[in-house]
Amino acid sequence: MTKESPTLQDLLENNRAWAQDISEQDPEFFPTLAKQQAPDYLWIGCSDSRVPANEIVGLMPGELFVHRNVANMVVHTDMNLLSVLQYAVEILKVRHVIVCGHYGCGGVKAAMGNEKMGLIDNWLLEIKDLYHSKKDMFYGLQSEQDQVDLLCELNVVRQVYNLSHTTIVQDAWARGQKLAVHGWIYGLTDGRVKNLNVTLNKSGQLADIYRISESK
Repeated sequence: MTKESPTLQDLLENNRAWAQDISEQDPEFFPTLAKQQAPDYLWIGCSDSRVPANEIVGLMPGELFVHRNVANMVVHTDMNLLSVLQYAVEILKVRHVIVCGHYGCGGVKAAMGNEKMGLIDNWLLEIKDLYHSKKDMFYGLQSEQDQVDLLCELNVVRQVYNLSHTTIVQDAWARGQKLAVHGWIYGLTDGRVKNLNVTLNKSGQLADIYRISESK
């Protein structure tokens, strides 16, 4: 028997129950939260509904600034992402930016094939380029799932560097602001986050061509 989706009214009732539960635990939570937000973390993740940012890392509202898009991409002409990044770094003064992908990402899988999806094909071109340039790394991987998961990891690493190449991040480093960019990946099958051990916190970690010189 197919499980019925909750109605919009169900969602509203869920919200009331959630808000009441939080308020009973801490009556000052919402009044305090309404006055300001001061998160230490910016999360750049995938839009996939199975990867809820706050919940999987156990943070409450106000503790995680979030931007999500298909396949957790950092596109240098994406004004939406750049606006979020600029606000998080320069106004909120976050100390960590986390790019978190997930295994089995549908966007990544689509980029590995040739099926026409529509407008999103243009969005996924960089992942397709990445797959093509790293083709040798996929030899010997027998299953499609293993290939997709490897590309999911490689995509996270690429987006960490893409973030670090922005003027927003490099200007923060030039100011001496403490800011680190990290790459993580989430497992849909076990709910665990894996640290991919790629962290950038200074321009000296970038290739020379990507370093932005300070104005004279």
